[in-house]
Amino acid sequence: MANERLRAAVRAAGLTIEEVAAKVGVDEKTAGRWITMERKPHRQTRRKVAELLGASEVQLWPSLAEDLYTAPNQDVELVHLYPSRSAVPFELWNELIHGVQERMEVLVFSGQFLVEQHNILPVIRRKAEDGALFRFAVGDETSPAVIQRAEEEGTTGGLEGRIQMMRRYLSKVAELENVEVRTHGTILYNSIYRFDDQMLVNGHAFGSLAGENPVLHLRQVEDGPMWEHYLRSFERVWQEATPETV
Repeated sequence: MANERLRAAVRAAGLTIEEVAAKVGVDEKTAGRWITMERKPHRQTRRKVAELLGASEVQLWPSLAEDLYTAPNQDVELVHLYPSRSAVPFELWNELIHGVQERMEVLVFSGQFLVEQHNILPVIRRKAEDGALFRFAVGDETSPAVIQRAEEEGTTGGLEGRIQMMRRYLSKVAELENVEVRTHGTILYNSIYRFDDQMLVNGHAFGSLAGENPVLHLRQVEDGPMWEHYLRSFERVWQEATPETV
């Protein structure tokens, strides 16, 4: 399993793993093995990498949490915090989408960008055939919550149109085994994107567009409270949502 925490931190710093290697004085192949989890840097090198990337050692290498010589970090679930959805690297979205093995779950009002920017429909078809489960909870464009959100964003009619477009896109895969689409009219406090054991949570602030709001990149860990918190939220909406008719 790749070290997604380290990969995300390298990207967030605007660097490549090769550039990190050069700055801390190690061979590029050695640094590449940090990503693939084949190797872990020595203590002094870890400190240099953490300082360079503006992160703690435990954030980058969670297994260090029990190392007495490493400063503790309680936020072991948090891979990275992005200041906005627009700041999440395009490559990360693609890696998470294409890396799905067991399940992908999405809670949004629209989520149209998943189709138009990341071409997710062929991925759904291929992976659903291989047994992966896909659950999409999208907005009901006629619901009061959607209409209110559109007014708050200053996109009256626009949000409703994007939802209709997303529902039309998803209708092309909704009949597939292992794919389920539902609509909901709940107030969307967070958009949630789950990819197996990783999750992107896009919070929403009053009067702002979804792409302008911060995103938490979480990873499932044992007894992780944040992961369970957002997963329960998804399930509550899912249980109240209405299955789309194919």
